[in-house]
Amino acid sequence: MTALEGLPSWLMGIVAALLVLGSTLTLLGAFGLVQLRTFYDRLHAPTLGTSWGAAGILLASLLAWSWLQNRFFAHELVIGIFVIITTPVTLTLLGRAALNRDRDEAHVMVPPVVAPSCPAPPQADSL
Repeated sequence: MTALEGLPSWLMGIVAALLVLGSTLTLLGAFGLVQLRTFYDRLHAPTLGTSWGAAGILLASLLAWSWLQNRFFAHELVIGIFVIITTPVTLTLLGRAALNRDRDEAHVMVPPVVAPSCPAPPQADSL
């Protein structure tokens, strides 16, 4: 007998759907990491798979164990929030670091740095 046998069937369905969804997204992210060719393409697939895949798995765990223990498991919610917040930040930092490295090495496929166009300062009218 396992602890999960104490779940009602409707909750088992929700937990199973969240687990399948989360693990499928994580698997798709792993396939994207392997299949995509450039570093910039490889950034996106694992990022989406990690953040939303982990969210589905953590929500399933949160629902199941909160029901079985008759208390709310906040640590799983905190883990999910931190994963969802830190993954895009890491994506941005890795992407910018790679872009700066490629610009320093003068790769052909990288766009050059374009200075922002600034409007001319307004001329003061003489009083």
